[in-house]
Amino acid sequence: MASMVLLSACGNLQNSSLSSGGSDSGKTSIQTTNSSDSGTYDVLMSNGKYKTSPISGLTAADNSNQFNTRSFESGLMKLSQDQYATNNYVFQEGQVLSASVVNKWLDRKSKKNPTGLNPASNGSTDENKRAPMYFQQMLEEDYLQKQDGKYKLAGMSIGIAMNEVDYYQKKQYGPTFQTKISRAEQKAQGEKVAAQVVKRLRQDKKVGKDMPITVGLYSVATQDTLIGGNYFAYSVSKSGALGNWKSLDYKSQMLPTVNNEKPISSSDNDAFSNFKSHIQDYFPNLSGVTAQAHYDGKSLKSLDVTINTQFDGLAQVSSFTQFVQDSAGKYLPSGADLDISIQTVDNQQSVITRTNGKFNSHVYNAD
Repeated sequence: MASMVLLSACGNLQNSSLSSGGSDSGKTSIQTTNSSDSGTYDVLMSNGKYKTSPISGLTAADNSNQFNTRSFESGLMKLSQDQYATNNYVFQEGQVLSASVVNKWLDRKSKKNPTGLNPASNGSTDENKRAPMYFQQMLEEDYLQKQDGKYKLAGMSIGIAMNEVDYYQKKQYGPTFQTKISRAEQKAQGEKVAAQVVKRLRQDKKVGKDMPITVGLYSVATQDTLIGGNYFAYSVSKSGALGNWKSLDYKSQMLPTVNNEKPISSSDNDAFSNFKSHIQDYFPNLSGVTAQAHYDGKSLKSLDVTINTQFDGLAQVSSFTQFVQDSAGKYLPSGADLDISIQTVDNQQSVITRTNGKFNSHVYNAD
């Protein structure tokens, strides 16, 4: 949700020049978006375009759980906000690490790939004896400050995604097997990976020895769940190696709960059930209403709600969007940020967000 809010808060553009710790030719037009929300970052843009990271989407193996990508990104930005103040830093997707380098890091260590950060294969295909692929994905976020009229890289955040389950095949096109990985193993292996990543980054002249690097360890949710994973630990390197690791108590849960799962909060579960019933009573042509609830301990921080409809007309979508917003304000917990997506099977129809108590909505193709 943080990523959506950050990008949706774009305003006027300001011109400047860029230097990532080096020289600047002056030929590239650099702009920033002005965020309308003090809790989000301005975004650095080049020649009026948003720059994506070359390592975005790279994974060690396939995982069909689409919710992981979103929570992986938004969770790292949340950690970053505690280290890099939104009013002092400008955000840009990672530009230091290349796809070729990260692909090698995500692979197994071998004679052909000595930089691999997943363990070398021990030759076993037994689920309890094989060396699993622990390290699944990596994310880089860059945070820049304006110095002498130029934007310079001043901080970096790295997400290290660790598998809870490693899916593998004993032979090509054969059935899929699983090796389960405990949280203790995730943490131990993740700390090893993070230490190597920071050591290697410190050798890059764009990063240097003293720039702060925040590293978060993320647990990848399994393929058979309808929620994304969570960050479970983080550390900060202010110079040289990483500091002490700090544990996080983030949890995610589907609402309303299913299969007799005990809700993290009964009151939150009841509130969402009432919200769902209310909008389905007034608009029965809904294919489904679900939510991902995100907690810090037992405190609800945000809800990502998905509403699938069968509406076609603009008037229907517009009126329904307003009705959902009003219902959310009435029924859903007031202290949580909201991201409500209204969609058909084929198209996104509208989005409603609530950040720091303030609602915003947009109906697509309504201009």
